[in-house]
Amino acid sequence: MKIETLAVHSGNRVDPATGAVTLPIHLTTTFERGEDGGYPQGYIYARNSNPNRAMLEECLAALEGGAEAATFASGSAASMAVFQSLSPGDHVLAPNDVYHGTARILNEIFAPWGLETTFLDMTDPAQIERAIRPATRLLWIETPSNPLLKVTDIQRAAEIARGAGAECVCDNTWATPALQRPLELGAGLVVHSTTKYLGGHSDVTGGAVVGAAENELFPKVKRIQVSGGAVPSPFDCWLVLRGIRTLPYRMRAHSENGAKVAAFLSRHSGVDEVHYPGLDEHPGHQIAARQMEMFGGMISVQVKGGREEAMAVAAKVELFTRATSLGGTESFIEHRASIEGPGSQTPENLLRLSIGLENADDLIEDLDRALG
Repeated sequence: MKIETLAVHSGNRVDPATGAVTLPIHLTTTFERGEDGGYPQGYIYARNSNPNRAMLEECLAALEGGAEAATFASGSAASMAVFQSLSPGDHVLAPNDVYHGTARILNEIFAPWGLETTFLDMTDPAQIERAIRPATRLLWIETPSNPLLKVTDIQRAAEIARGAGAECVCDNTWATPALQRPLELGAGLVVHSTTKYLGGHSDVTGGAVVGAAENELFPKVKRIQVSGGAVPSPFDCWLVLRGIRTLPYRMRAHSENGAKVAAFLSRHSGVDEVHYPGLDEHPGHQIAARQMEMFGGMISVQVKGGREEAMAVAAKVELFTRATSLGGTESFIEHRASIEGPGSQTPENLLRLSIGLENADDLIEDLDRALG
């Protein structure tokens, strides 16, 4: 089935008890055992599983072309579970422009635990090959990256990982399976913040890990999910599953609007640089065109000047909301370096834009006015 059909039907059943065409929200914390002590419905306790969670995980696995999925209370919790599946003394390769929350997890939580990480330019396969060690167990890639929208060749990174006996994990939050399917390109695990495009309405927090068939790390991730208990609520799962129903069509609109806004910004006299893989001049454009259906709705723009000028632009917009998130129906703008805090490598004149579902011409007019 095509992605649109999978988004509508995967993880969706008519409720056998009532005939409801929308899955009920099962708020129970525990489930009745049979007279023989077993669990005839397959459910034991809410931390182990829940009908809403099971349906969401079935849907996510189908969308990504994976064997199984595990959902979490946040994208960071999903990332944590992947790193926890490793052992002290193991070595991880990660992008030097990885999402700052992931970098903090690796540097502040797992480094003291004994997990060593090398941060490098993942867009350069030669750097990846040079950084591989006998203890390397994981290549963490993020493409397009946050916030510089660098593009990593997933297939090449996965080949290098396999050759080293390591696992390739791709954070697919910004692209979603509607635009990019890393498992088909050789990745072993895919990670999502379902808070973003999958939920799609800025009203739910969640995360997910999807595993390819016979992936060695995924059973460990699943055990961490159940034992650690950082699981989403039934209502959170219901909301994400509802959002996924329209995902392919929303991603097309986000991408179409993003392309129009990026083209406008690339021509504006008040702009120094635009980071958007859909632009021909983007250094990762050809790879993105090969591994993505469209180029998404995320844009980073460096305005002329520095921090003060960037903050002034963000203060003048009217349609964009100044907020830290992405993937909702509304458009967001934020000064990324101030969010990331001390030690941020993000340029001080950079604004990150999440292009929503408004009319692109209205968004362009708003930015044009703010840029002066």
